[in-house]
Amino acid sequence: MRLFVERLDRWVEFGHVGNASGARNFFGQGYPFHHLARPVGLNFRGSYLVAKTAPLEPRKGNMATKKDGMTPRDLFPDCVIALPRTAAGLNAVGLTCPGLRVLLSLDRWQRWPEPFFLSLMAVGATREERLNEYRAIVSLLTPQLPKFQAPLGLEVNITCPNVGLHLDALLGEVEDILRILSVLGLPILIKINVLLPVEAALEMERLEHLAGIVQGNSLPWDAVPAELRLQLFGTTVSPLAKYGGGGLSGRPLLPLVNVWIGQARKAGFAKPIVGCGGIMSAADAEWMLARGATAVQLGTVCMVRPWRVRGIINHVNWWFEEKERLA
Repeated sequence: MRLFVERLDRWVEFGHVGNASGARNFFGQGYPFHHLARPVGLNFRGSYLVAKTAPLEPRKGNMATKKDGMTPRDLFPDCVIALPRTAAGLNAVGLTCPGLRVLLSLDRWQRWPEPFFLSLMAVGATREERLNEYRAIVSLLTPQLPKFQAPLGLEVNITCPNVGLHLDALLGEVEDILRILSVLGLPILIKINVLLPVEAALEMERLEHLAGIVQGNSLPWDAVPAELRLQLFGTTVSPLAKYGGGGLSGRPLLPLVNVWIGQARKAGFAKPIVGCGGIMSAADAEWMLARGATAVQLGTVCMVRPWRVRGIINHVNWWFEEKERLA
């Protein structure tokens, strides 16, 4: 996926396959269970990093952490449910984070050697509070950008189901968010989910500073059909109800995301679309690319099918090599 980085005045190849935001933690260090899965194939070589979504200020969220504020205290946190049999996940982490200021002070992103994305989200209670968060983020990032060794992009999450914000209230802010962040001179991807109508995405595409979109984020519990809730969890009440219900990810999203991407391309959406949702195999990745995805991201597969991650990454990169060779 080639994106124009204005501050560098050149096009940058970010890669064909990345991880979904959060799948590798903030700095690509992963999670405790990753150490158990690496011997069976959990390897991200050949993919680009998308950092875990970071709000401006420290946020406790729902996941107990060690003193660093980012490493889970428990091997399997109770705010995340993985269902290997159905390749689904339910997540109510709620943006647990030490805050962007602390993360930048560690100088780990600045030393990352390859093009990657920071994932951002404002969580203020009002529109103006959220826009002020993005203004503060610009102030934080501006003096740091010369220190980054590798090209950087931004992935802005406007649909996270776990912080009590609603999609309808955020969509009208997208233009202001893009305008505020554009002064950084970085490519900006907006992360959405399948609840956003294709028609709204077409309107979003016309915005001057939008580089592309990421489709799709997890599906809020309240938007999951009752029949699917029963099929996956045996109940219509979220197992994570005490944390607000959470968001559904994994295999059940794959056909929904693919239909959405196909409809968007058919309707004329021309900017990059990063497909993210339910890829569990190389065939799944090919299906999403065939529907019109520019690149793909891997998320829940890292928990429920970790032995497939390396093979999927290799296959996607091969797929693009063959496409270029035959062009």
